[in-house]
Amino acid sequence: MKKVIIIPDSFKGTMSAKQVCALMERQVRRQFPTCRTITVPVADGGEGSVDCFLDALGGQKVRVPVHGPYMEPMEAEYGMLGDGTAVVETASCAGLPLVEHREDPGKTTTYGVGELVLAALEAGARKIIVGLGGSCTNDGGCGMAAALGVRFYDRQDRQFVPVGATLGEIARIDTAGREERLAQGKLLAMCDITNPLLGPEGAACVFGPQKGADEAMVQELEHGMAHYAGILECLDTVKDIRKLPGGGAAGGLGAGMAALLGAELLPGIQIVLDTVRFEELAKDADLILTGEGRLDGQSVHGKVISGIARRGQKLGVPVVAVAGGVDWQALPELYRCGLTAAFSINQLPEDFSVSREKSERNLETEMENLMRFAGRFLRENSSVC
Repeated sequence: MKKVIIIPDSFKGTMSAKQVCALMERQVRRQFPTCRTITVPVADGGEGSVDCFLDALGGQKVRVPVHGPYMEPMEAEYGMLGDGTAVVETASCAGLPLVEHREDPGKTTTYGVGELVLAALEAGARKIIVGLGGSCTNDGGCGMAAALGVRFYDRQDRQFVPVGATLGEIARIDTAGREERLAQGKLLAMCDITNPLLGPEGAACVFGPQKGADEAMVQELEHGMAHYAGILECLDTVKDIRKLPGGGAAGGLGAGMAALLGAELLPGIQIVLDTVRFEELAKDADLILTGEGRLDGQSVHGKVISGIARRGQKLGVPVVAVAGGVDWQALPELYRCGLTAAFSINQLPEDFSVSREKSERNLETEMENLMRFAGRFLRENSSVC
């Protein structure tokens, strides 16, 4: 083999995408010393997304003062890539770890996320990618929008910054003061879920309990979000905001970004592949290697492996996935997406609490087996080279 693209997600709970890349690359080079390898670690929009983009494309982290989940002063980072694209993680200033033991999605805000976007705009970014993973909020993106000039008013026409518990107090929204530079560039939201804003699959019902909401609070958050959705519908900026796929991401941040800031919600892998110019990278590759912790039904719907498989299929390049575990029921659909083959790294039936400690060794073993087979096959079929 002359060229291999290595583009895995993390193996959650065991290895980062960067670690997986390094291990895969090492085994490819052991069997094919002259092979050119290109590594692109992938993140899903949560913590680590900035690092993955910087590892793949180069650039630098920029640290700026912002406000945290409870409007407390703090510092957070965004990434500025070599081409002037900025990458922002919601989790960096509105993430669950920041409110450990004091979770309350009724009171937390995404205001700091807007401040990061504003800092990136002031630094010259005209394309900004916002990862929506890992939030502790349920404010519908009101905090972020407020930091970028959108104004919210209550029934007494007093301006305020809504949070989850006060969404029901919004009487009107004024977007006239929205940061003008947003319209001059592109704002993208990395959104790997399709949950809508409301209902049993919505922001409050599905994600509220994960952020500390009890049953009563979930109902309160849902009621406020429904009122907020009605106000957004009056703006008429997004068709059927209540059903927007991904609108419920990050406590409704997806819907807020789309309706108030003109953002486009896209699967994370699509944004990654477009940003790294995947078609140019892989057009003359012999193999594309990808992977994730668990290959299952979710892998089919806009996730890393299916997204890469579709692109590889269009290019005519084989795509092989190496995963922590493989659900055979998902394979037929993944094969139709363009996946060539899938391999599980776990050698023996073991509980995850045991196998997780062996993940690096197991991945190394599986990669060695795969590359040894590839080497033998290519030697015996030299015309393939």
